Amino acid sequence: MAGAVCLTSGGQDSTTCLFWAKQRFDPLCALAFDYGQRHRIELEAAQVICDLAGVPLTVLPLMILRDLGGSALIGSHDTIQASGARDGLPNTFVPGRNLLFLTVAAAFAYQRDIHHLVIGACETDYSGYPDCREQTMLALAKALDLGMDYAVHIHTPLMHLSKAQTVFLAQDVGAMEALRYSHTCYEGRFPPCGMCPACQLRARGFTEAGRVDPLLQRASARRTEGG
Repeated sequence: MAGAVCLTSGGQDSTTCLFWAKQRFDPLCALAFDYGQRHRIELEAAQVICDLAGVPLTVLPLMILRDLGGSALIGSHDTIQASGARDGLPNTFVPGRNLLFLTVAAAFAYQRDIHHLVIGACETDYSGYPDCREQTMLALAKALDLGMDYAVHIHTPLMHLSKAQTVFLAQDVGAMEALRYSHTCYEGRFPPCGMCPACQLRARGFTEAGRVDPLLQRASARRTEGG
């Protein structure tokens, strides 16, 4: 088996991809970035999930994104909106984030003689981010290949899946328990707010799949214990 680096954010999609990659690659490394994101809970979730998966996690600083700003998800208390960025994109769009993440991940993989990168990008059921499109991933893989003279393969197992199909995949690869500890809420809350676009998208996926979200089960158990 070939080795791979899986980008992880502690969220639903990257958690599913981590367990998908675990079935296909060895060795498997997880890579997360501290870029001044709005909530530290993301990195905490990533560590818990990687521990559950038995996959080593490396967290690298990438504060240039914080310095550039321009997104409600970076060091900001701006209200989350479905628009507000250029060309009608959500104000949660972080310009260049996936491009930068994958470039750093490719350099990280190069040092370890690894040729495969895994990321939870999806163009089917997402917020319209242009750096999640299949065309973007193919072009970037080619650029990285040329720029490092090193074969780079970017795997996007969720690219053409709906959120409901992603739930089924998570079940198939054994990620459901880990999803209890994942984080999606744009407001950084646990229990999740249930109102932000990320919470609503996640909820719709589990509803359409006819499954109970393990994160909400954990939240319910916490309330019961507390009350």
